[in-house]
Amino acid sequence: MVVGEDDGALLAISDLHVTYAENRAIVEGLRPRSPGDWLLVAGDVADTVADIEWALGLLSRRFAKVVWAPGNHDLWTPSSDPVTLRGVARYRHLVDVCRALGVVTPEDPYPVWRGPGGPALVVPLFLLYDYTWRPEGLDTREAALAEAYATGIVCTDEYLLHPDPYPSRQDWCAARLVETAARLDARDPALPTVLVSHWPLVREPTRILRYPIFAQWCGTDATADWHVRYGAAAAVYGHLHIPRTTWHDGVRFEEVSVGYPREWRRRSVPPGQLRQILPPPD
Repeated sequence: MVVGEDDGALLAISDLHVTYAENRAIVEGLRPRSPGDWLLVAGDVADTVADIEWALGLLSRRFAKVVWAPGNHDLWTPSSDPVTLRGVARYRHLVDVCRALGVVTPEDPYPVWRGPGGPALVVPLFLLYDYTWRPEGLDTREAALAEAYATGIVCTDEYLLHPDPYPSRQDWCAARLVETAARLDARDPALPTVLVSHWPLVREPTRILRYPIFAQWCGTDATADWHVRYGAAAAVYGHLHIPRTTWHDGVRFEEVSVGYPREWRRRSVPPGQLRQILPPPD
């Protein structure tokens, strides 16, 4: 069913990229459907701390609860940002910004959605990637990166997403996986989960990428069974800028990105449509 005006719903969106004026206007137009609506924001709000704070602040004043999982753009340290923090320090700063706004982060207790379609444990995830999603025949991270540089398909993370104090992004990913799995293993197993991550938990959605070499920056083999292992009622992600619904092992996966103006202008569906996660839509 689709909820009515007096019901709450768990809604989702990602890849707002409010650095673009057109996308900023989209965010200014986002409204809840009812007073009880929660909004899941699956990363890539903006490239600078000020823009992230603006967007999440606006949304937190409109929705009953906002839950944020960071994306790679959120973690960049661009030269245009007066906040020059890098890596873990930047992430921790964003967590502090979110907490001041009342926005739930991956560092906070996981909230329980008790509205229609609930109860469900809402789990914002920050996991990164580890270069394991490589094209066939490229057996090492070094080989995959060399191919990417040779073809000119290189994620900007290589220049702007710093892993400090970890020696590499894959090391930071490994640490996040251990920490997050420990928290999820300690959850109440009777509650289904809604897993919210910027990067998809399974590799299958990346199979349709125009440039398969880019998949190495899109996730990790380590989460391939998390939707089953942690009893997901739904998994929400972004990053790929290919909004759609897919099913894996009977679990609904929702890619909820807005994307860049040059992408959404080509689509027949107007940009900025909030995706209903719970209760499940028809």
